[in-house]
Amino acid sequence: MELFILIVVLAILAETTVLVLRKYKPTFNSKRKIYVDTSVLIDGRILNIARSGFLDGDLIVLKSVLLEMQLLADGKDSDKRARARAGLETVAELERVVNVNTEILDNGGRYKKVDEELLKIAKETKGAILTLDYNLIKVAKAEKIETLNVNELALALRNEFLPGEKIKIKILEKGSNRGQGVGHLDDGTMVVVENAANKIGKEIIVEFVKFYETPAGKMIFARPVNKKK
Repeated sequence: MELFILIVVLAILAETTVLVLRKYKPTFNSKRKIYVDTSVLIDGRILNIARSGFLDGDLIVLKSVLLEMQLLADGKDSDKRARARAGLETVAELERVVNVNTEILDNGGRYKKVDEELLKIAKETKGAILTLDYNLIKVAKAEKIETLNVNELALALRNEFLPGEKIKIKILEKGSNRGQGVGHLDDGTMVVVENAANKIGKEIIVEFVKFYETPAGKMIFARPVNKKK
């Protein structure tokens, strides 16, 4: 009888142990870490990508990246100041996006070189770097670190334009050559328009002439379309 009771007690203990092990079985977050570069935050398109729900990892923004943008936002260059402030707003908006988890990682801040820290932390955690910086991409590839390029994603998803196609575009600034004006497509592709330097701030209809692939992305050359009288 005592032997029977002992067997029953041992069986209960064994079952309880199994239940406890199941209850406290550790869970691991299998999502990869995606470290966001300053260039991507300033660009702003990451917001729409995050909202789409296609990102397969947690977005990590280093504190040194925030401090780099803050430094630019407090600088004297009005263009860089405006872009940096937009980048800081992008971070705030990312934290509100429900489709992706965004974290701020305190990596020591102002005493860190941003690119070096991105490379170091991404390599240690086997994460990826989300960037538009061509030189950073080259170094990361040499270090066997995965990179995600917003420009490559945009080019892969957008419809290809053909020479002779017409589109309305806003001229934002002068080009490098005389008489040129520069605008951008919705995906950030640069469009250089001849004889449009005097149209800055205006929307005009242009006709695509040539397309060039550069290390930094695609560049389009166009000319204004004369309105028929």
